[in-house]
Amino acid sequence: MSKGFKAFDKGLVCRGFQYEEGKAFEMEGRIEPCNRGFHFCENPLDVLEYYPLINRDGEVTEFAEVEAVGDLKTDGNKSVTNKLRIGAKLGLPGFIKASVDFLWEKCSSSPTESDSGFNARLASSGDSAQLASSGRYARLASSGDSARLASSGDSAQLASSGRYAQLASSGDSARLASSGRYAQLASSGRYAQLASSGDSAQLDLKGSDSVGAAIGSGMNQIRGLVGCWITLAEWVWIDDKLTPLCVKTAQIDGEIIKADTWYTLQDGQFVEVE
Repeated sequence: MSKGFKAFDKGLVCRGFQYEEGKAFEMEGRIEPCNRGFHFCENPLDVLEYYPLINRDGEVTEFAEVEAVGDLKTDGNKSVTNKLRIGAKLGLPGFIKASVDFLWEKCSSSPTESDSGFNARLASSGDSAQLASSGRYARLASSGDSARLASSGDSAQLASSGRYAQLASSGDSARLASSGRYAQLASSGRYAQLASSGDSAQLDLKGSDSVGAAIGSGMNQIRGLVGCWITLAEWVWIDDKLTPLCVKTAQIDGEIIKADTWYTLQDGQFVEVE
């Protein structure tokens, strides 16, 4: 038996197949990685290579613990089995905790990859880095592309300058910052501060009393709970020069600016993303 983690579309659906918590699913015939069978990853953060932190519908991807109880084949960071048992569904905090716990167990001898103590400082300059911390006051930084940073402790500081970064925090008073393009930042803790200067970022404020700002060009998107403050920038081309047209800030009041609704900035106004 082999345990791991699996990502899903909303409702625990993966590639059109409906899964359910607490049930085992079995198929007959051959299994082949990336081709046929039930797929999962041993490392929770590896599933973000196949499913984004924030999916195409603007929702945080669903995750669950799984266990292979049949035949097993592994190719790289992905495994496939002909019989898979679906365990507990994980929310964002649960997924972050699982990621931190996994990396801490596997890499406890390498503090540049994970740490569970207070005041941890972790840094990486390579592509596809995975950094995780569960202690308070952690500082995680990556300059490579496709980095995945996760923290479950309070007062964490996560920063990335590479493209396609995915930053997630479940602790209170977290600070997440990205300057690369296509970044995805999500926080479920209170008093979070999320900021992105890269193009086409997505910021999801799931904790109360949080602040988010996406000031890069392209179609930036942001959403949050009632009481959170959001800031977006709009850029236009003028005489072959990319120029800031407007920077706008608003507090989510649940009426004019709705809660849990993605917004972008168009013609100087907050507009719901369809």
